[in-house]
Amino acid sequence: MTRLTHRRSSRAIDACHQLDAQGWTILRGLAPQRGMRDLAADLEPVFEATPFCTGDFYGARTKRFGSLLRRSGHVSPLVLAPDILEIVEHFLLPWCDNIQLNLGQAIALYPGAPAQFPHRDQDMWQGVKGEVEYLVNIMWPLTPFTARNGATLIYPGTHRRNALEDTIADASICAECEPGDAIVFLGSTLHGAGANRTDTVRKAVVLSYCLGWLKPYENQWLAYPPSVARTFPADLAALVGYRQHRPNLGNFEGVCPSVLLQDMVPAHLGAIDALRPDQAIAVTGHLAAQATG
Repeated sequence: MTRLTHRRSSRAIDACHQLDAQGWTILRGLAPQRGMRDLAADLEPVFEATPFCTGDFYGARTKRFGSLLRRSGHVSPLVLAPDILEIVEHFLLPWCDNIQLNLGQAIALYPGAPAQFPHRDQDMWQGVKGEVEYLVNIMWPLTPFTARNGATLIYPGTHRRNALEDTIADASICAECEPGDAIVFLGSTLHGAGANRTDTVRKAVVLSYCLGWLKPYENQWLAYPPSVARTFPADLAALVGYRQHRPNLGNFEGVCPSVLLQDMVPAHLGAIDALRPDQAIAVTGHLAAQATG
């Protein structure tokens, strides 16, 4: 997948303004409701078979599982949604050569689930905070999100440099929405699942994208080995790791790992430079200087 070069849609532009100002937004009606119903139906038996989580953060009344792209064909349109990719690239490409899928996870909050500890997803990585954005999250509800069933709680204005504050903000907003809507928030924005005080299960899919040079939350190559990724369109395979990040990061035998998606993979490969333009110029100049003595 390459950088988007066409003009961003007005919807994506408005969303970027809201994310800049508040750290979150909701895109209403972004996905067809029928597709969301079909996705929910595909994932239902997996939810049933998945054990409850262990640990106070994941939640003992919560179920989670990943590898979503191989569980339902209705996930890839969400991952590749044009407005979403435009927003993600706007916030992440200043800090990387290309983006990658960080996580594809389904989450179910069962009745009695307490509110989750407020957190920032960027804290997975111990890099400089307050300026660099490391990831963008998209929460896709599979059931209606309400204040009573555990809709995501967002703390507006807690992003960017405000993420350096040690105290947890008091004021949160309940992101009430419907299947087909997309809750978008930055990795620097404080958030957490609300408490489920109903007798029904609140379900959602969360997709997040991060800088291409980071180690992602979900090990994409284990979730989607070559035998699986070979069935993906090229843009999707690139997002789950079958692409190098210059200089030479994530290579296989010195070449782009997309070679593993070919019908016939050579037994021996010759390494090929994958350098940033500034590095390529420096290396070429160094070689030329030696040639001239």
